Amino acid sequence: MADTQKVSAKPTDSPWAALSLVWELGFLIALPAFALGFGGAYLDKVLSTSPLCLIAGLGFALTISLVTVYRSVKRVLSTL
Repeated sequence: MADTQKVSAKPTDSPWAALSLVWELGFLIALPAFALGFGGAYLDKVLSTSPLCLIAGLGFALTISLVTVYRSVKRVLSTL
């Protein structure tokens, strides 16, 4: 009787894992940009400081997105 070994694939090898990562990264980028962009636009309208709060909100959203995407990618790469 031949000795057969099962080759188990890592959970990160499936296309669903890749799709999940892409979906997660999309939300990590889009949600802060959406929330802080509209929040900045609203504050600009209320405070009459035309593009100032919008630019600050988008800059803050960019910073948040960069940090969270970096942490997420670092976590995924550590499991490989």
